[in-house]
Amino acid sequence: MTSTFPERELRAAAAHLGRRRFLTATGAAAALAFAVHLPGSAQAADLDARRALAADPFTLGVASGDPGPGSVVLWTRLAPEPYTPDGGMPSARTEVAWEIARDERFAQVVRRGTATAHPEYHHTLHVEVAGLEPDRVHWYRFRAGDYVSPAGRTRTGPAAGARLRELKLAAVSCQAYHQGYFTAFRHLADEDLDVVFHLGDYLYEYAVNSAGGVRGYTGSRALPAHFNRETVTLDDYRMRYALYKSDPDLRAAHAAHPYVVTWDDHETENNYAGSVSEDDVPPGEFLIRRAAAYRAYWENQPLRAPQRPDGSGMRLYRRLTFGQLAQFDVLDTRQYRSDQAYGDGWRRPGPESENPARTMTGAAQERWLIDGWRASRARWNVVPQQVTFAQRRSDTTGAYTLSMDAWDGYPASRERLLAGAESAGVENLVVLTGDVHVGYAFDIKRDFDRPDSRTAGVEFVATSISSGGDGADRPANYATYLAANPHMRFYNGRRGYVTVTLDEERARADFRTVARVTTPGAPVTTAASFVTRAGAPGLSAL
Repeated sequence: MTSTFPERELRAAAAHLGRRRFLTATGAAAALAFAVHLPGSAQAADLDARRALAADPFTLGVASGDPGPGSVVLWTRLAPEPYTPDGGMPSARTEVAWEIARDERFAQVVRRGTATAHPEYHHTLHVEVAGLEPDRVHWYRFRAGDYVSPAGRTRTGPAAGARLRELKLAAVSCQAYHQGYFTAFRHLADEDLDVVFHLGDYLYEYAVNSAGGVRGYTGSRALPAHFNRETVTLDDYRMRYALYKSDPDLRAAHAAHPYVVTWDDHETENNYAGSVSEDDVPPGEFLIRRAAAYRAYWENQPLRAPQRPDGSGMRLYRRLTFGQLAQFDVLDTRQYRSDQAYGDGWRRPGPESENPARTMTGAAQERWLIDGWRASRARWNVVPQQVTFAQRRSDTTGAYTLSMDAWDGYPASRERLLAGAESAGVENLVVLTGDVHVGYAFDIKRDFDRPDSRTAGVEFVATSISSGGDGADRPANYATYLAANPHMRFYNGRRGYVTVTLDEERARADFRTVARVTTPGAPVTTAASFVTRAGAPGLSAL
């Protein structure tokens, strides 16, 4: 039985609510509640996994995330047939055993238990394990019937107030399946890291043909026809996650490190803003699509219960601390933003984009961030978020344009954050960014129009995993960009990721790139390395 987002139930919800209310945000959330039951509201039976599972259900691997002091979230999904809408699972609750150990042979199991995989959540599991030893590597696995999942490796967060010698993280983003292999993830799996931050565009809503785009699948590897359409319904988004998570390099990276995730636009639709769609679909109708996308996102990521969607919304911004060394304020710059000025794209700035009322984060998230900075006692205040924070002028002339989708299209919102960081006494600000399919390193200037103004922090922009194809070390606008933006210290157009190592004295960024993704197996190299010193923000090349 398929667990769907059925059109007939949406029509029934619309008839019940009335068309006018159905096409509002409230109506959209209510319609979603009609269309998709939650656990406990349906009469799902219990499945005897030992008898019912005739094939391995752990085809999409395992993952962990949001490490806290002595705690972590463990994730998996039961899907013996991952390319089908129901994953090959009956519409029944399934008990799954889990265990977490100090060693990879599971000779020293420290916690074990069972959890229920509900059909309403597409047989995904989010197990929040607490009471573990802080700041320690652990191994975990699941069992359903006679099948045992691959083992995953994770790491708990340090105890509150702990003094850490060092913390090493990676930032990744933008992995269009049809534009290349996930080779960078295979190399990421081999890195010695404490945590990975995924900064958005985990999947793309665009159609993927039977060849998997540039991957060139043929014969038995050809993909089913239902991937060859844009994602709109809950089934569409769920199956798209199955496609992405079927990639062995992505599974390896998840199994190697705990992830902290946040979305950008393509997990729902390109360049949407709040309830405004790219194609001017009525807000109520678009919010139904957004709710489906948000639900599928939560189901398929290692997120905690507070991030579970509520109607058409989902509280994704959140804070993680790693002892006294670092505070991470993870942002959501899609759900609450004002619509892009001047119809989006690269435009000349003007009264519309510079309107003080415009917001990238929404008022509540903005207050939360600044209040968190005021209360922070961490050496480094790190902001993992989605779109380029520093100014990027397109040209050296007065006719330059700016990206209306990035913080350049919301300068008043950016100014409020920089003023908030200044008033909070934040000395060591690091912004982590994705989205643009290139690697950047920026000095964050207190006033970007005055290159000699104070440097308020630094920004490291992670290039894409595969989006954009192979790329180039020096894109066509390389010289123009560097001349037009003197605070831009690095620009590279290859695929890859960035690692950042924090200690009491400095933050070091290493931009790791691969030369090609249109064919598999490229080696990884370090394109450039930069440091910023604690108490003296500004980048120096190594």
